[in-house]
Amino acid sequence: MKKKISEMTYQEQGVVTDIEGDLREKLAGMGIRRGKKVKMITKQPVRGPVVVSVDGADTSLGLGIAAKITVEINETTI
Repeated sequence: MKKKISEMTYQEQGVVTDIEGDLREKLAGMGIRRGKKVKMITKQPVRGPVVVSVDGADTSLGLGIAAKITVEINETTI
């Protein structure tokens, strides 16, 4: 199942399949690129940032940026 990082729930994991627009280079510097496994660590309610783990490092993303990253959810982690 595909969803945006902003839609992921706590502890859900997935693999990045698409990054919209010109964010690819900026996010690549943060370790987020196609094929990378991400895990939702925390999501602040009401337009707050989300924190995901990539390669063992936690990274904070604004909700707008998180909404532009599509992941394929690993069904076994739900």
